[in-house]
Amino acid sequence: MLVVIILIVVVVLVLVAVWAGYNSLVRLNVQADEAWSDITVQLKRRYDLIPNLVNTVQGYASHEKTVFEDVTKARANALSAQGVQATAQAENQFQQTLKSLFAVSENYPDLKATENFQQLQAELTDTEDKIMASRRFYNGVVRDFNTRRKIFPTNVFASILGYKTDKEFFELDEAAYSQAAEPVAVKF
Repeated sequence: MLVVIILIVVVVLVLVAVWAGYNSLVRLNVQADEAWSDITVQLKRRYDLIPNLVNTVQGYASHEKTVFEDVTKARANALSAQGVQATAQAENQFQQTLKSLFAVSENYPDLKATENFQQLQAELTDTEDKIMASRRFYNGVVRDFNTRRKIFPTNVFASILGYKTDKEFFELDEAAYSQAAEPVAVKF
């Protein structure tokens, strides 16, 4: 009789561990999906601001055609990127071209003084801050998910429950990103 009770207790404990592990993985998976959605919303907001910014700069620097074409191509690539890794690569390229756009704008003091340009700069700075906050939150949730998936006892059941691989972090080339964001944040 004692053996049966011990066996029942062990089975119940295993079932509770599986249940709790599965629920925590599902919760973290949903949070990661939601956090990724927040990133894509902020990126889309920034991509929507860029044509206005390009048009404003283009009015002052119409001879800088290749810069505008590069920004437009990079924006299109970034908009069509699917998945964390592809989006990160497209973002790195986009940040480089955006940096060149702001370098062009540096040469035109009248442009920097216009209200429209200043408003676009402010919106872009705000959006950049939101992207960074969303990215930090997403990477934190991914860290928690990946950790949960690897620790005992959840790791024993994770692959059986359908969680076989880690989620990808959204990592950007920090040097390119901070250089591109620098003029946006302070200089205008």
